[in-house]
Amino acid sequence: MVNGEKSPFYGATLEELGLYKAQTRLPFNAFGTMAMAREEFENNSASSQVFWLLKESELTPSNANILDGRYAVFGYITENEDYLADLKVGDVIESIQVVSGLDNLVNPSYKIAR
Repeated sequence: MVNGEKSPFYGATLEELGLYKAQTRLPFNAFGTMAMAREEFENNSASSQVFWLLKESELTPSNANILDGRYAVFGYITENEDYLADLKVGDVIESIQVVSGLDNLVNPSYKIAR
């Protein structure tokens, strides 16, 4: 989602749309940024996998890195960040809790349990 826009863009990266300097609402700027995974060159290939940014914010300044505008950010780790660094392939995340912004999660095909 780009600051100043009323709805997000789907099916194209901000770069493909010519919005090279657009400021995203949720940028990749902190350890623990959570985003939707997809194939690198297939914008509509995302399904149910997510990934976390495992770099410190000074290495990924907001809106000045190759991730902003290419992958959809859902939020940030707010507690127990030390566990994230210890995750390995095959580990299972048993639960995740939305602590703010639940009203922004909208899917017209079903209701979100509160």
